[in-house]
Amino acid sequence: MSSSLHDNPVREAPSTPFDNSYARLPQQFFAEQAPTPVREPRLIKFNAALARDLGLDAEALERDGAAIFSGNKPLPGAQPLAMAYAGHQFGSFVPQLGDGRAILLGEVVDRHGRRRDIQLKGAGPTPFSRRGDGRAALGPVLREYIVSEAMHALGIPTTRALAAVTTGEPVYREDVLPGAVFTRVAASHIRVGTFQFFAARGDTDNLRILADHVIDRHYPDIKDRKNRYLALLEAVAERQASLIARWLHVGFIHGVMNTDNMTVSGETIDFGPCAFMDAYDPATVFSSIDRQGRYAYANQPGIGQWNLARLGETLLPLIDPTLDTAVDLANTVIKGYGERFQGHWLAGMRAKIGLGDEDDGDLDLIQSLLAVMQQGQADFSLTFRRLTALAASDEAETAFAASFTDPQSIMPWLARWRERLSRESRSAAERPSAMRRINPAFIPRNHRIEQAIQAAMEDDDFSLFEALLTVLAKPYEDQPAFAPYAEPPRPAERVLQTFCGT
Repeated sequence: MSSSLHDNPVREAPSTPFDNSYARLPQQFFAEQAPTPVREPRLIKFNAALARDLGLDAEALERDGAAIFSGNKPLPGAQPLAMAYAGHQFGSFVPQLGDGRAILLGEVVDRHGRRRDIQLKGAGPTPFSRRGDGRAALGPVLREYIVSEAMHALGIPTTRALAAVTTGEPVYREDVLPGAVFTRVAASHIRVGTFQFFAARGDTDNLRILADHVIDRHYPDIKDRKNRYLALLEAVAERQASLIARWLHVGFIHGVMNTDNMTVSGETIDFGPCAFMDAYDPATVFSSIDRQGRYAYANQPGIGQWNLARLGETLLPLIDPTLDTAVDLANTVIKGYGERFQGHWLAGMRAKIGLGDEDDGDLDLIQSLLAVMQQGQADFSLTFRRLTALAASDEAETAFAASFTDPQSIMPWLARWRERLSRESRSAAERPSAMRRINPAFIPRNHRIEQAIQAAMEDDDFSLFEALLTVLAKPYEDQPAFAPYAEPPRPAERVLQTFCGT
């Protein structure tokens, strides 16, 4: 069960089965750094189900959660460290970034045999803080908790939320805000920027150690390949193509796809100025720091390829000793990314409109729907969910058409869609349930997240936060009690900008 607000007495820290492979890498990979204690920690949320999945003692962790997840109480076996990495930020390369407000406690091997990182965000300054305070505000912590758990429930690879605590201390940004610490779980926190850190220093030895570590941890099936480092680039390309396609299928906009925010494991990471699109527009941008629209919704596939090219550059000396040969081999993988992405995206979009077979005209059919949605300012998620209802019953046509500013504008497309469905091998009876599995009824609407954050910060009221977590845990199910959460915002509720958590 998950906790609600309460304080916890300090007891002996529970035993945690850490096995810290990253801490065994050379010292250039990280800086040892303990969390900085906070004044008055309070546990606001603990994900007991995830803790049990990690093989942890959930009851003991929850009992002392305020002290443990604030960083006040060390866990036996933890080897806290801040990871070193570089990165392209909005296209400009920074040779040293690193964990400026995050501290990796260590790694555990979960009940399924998967190695998982446990990290505190907002746990105090590190050698990579670059004059920052290393702290996090409550709002970004709640946003990351909500969105990361929602992404998991949607079936999209993502980092997870284990806990959130308030610190009892203020953080100073443009305003004075309540401080908080977020506990994040990931397959790993190794990024494209981690490779860039060593490549920028010409440190091929540590670059090879890093690549071998990633292969052992994430891609053991390629370990014996003739050119394992080219195979690594291919494997990362495949996971990123699949991941970004799945973002687009649910209208997700990451907001800050810098190379230091792209994991080599293929998980979504760093939910700062992220958002889910309401009315469909491929040029949609929410991030307040993305002033040129570099990371707009429709630009995300291309940015994924650009980031992959930066990874490929770092691997060149490992791929082949002859530079021209290495470049040619890497470029083949990078050029093939577009086809990989298109395959994943088209397969998902076919499923969203109820198609199980492939037809040469499917891409045009999908693009035509998106064009009418953009012109008609149709809500992305609601349109596909109502199309799912229409696949079950013609009586749902009026509600579906009402998604568009001009309901008649969608009628020609509906005629084409029905004709296409008539040529499907799958029975009409099977179609609605298949569509419900890919078209969510509930997404983390931006205005709902903001309402939950404001209630928590202004009134110490976490009821809206808890309600969001409840409904978003089952995004594909009809939940009549939460029906308003499926609706787009009214004009006065629209959130036009989201902000970075730093």
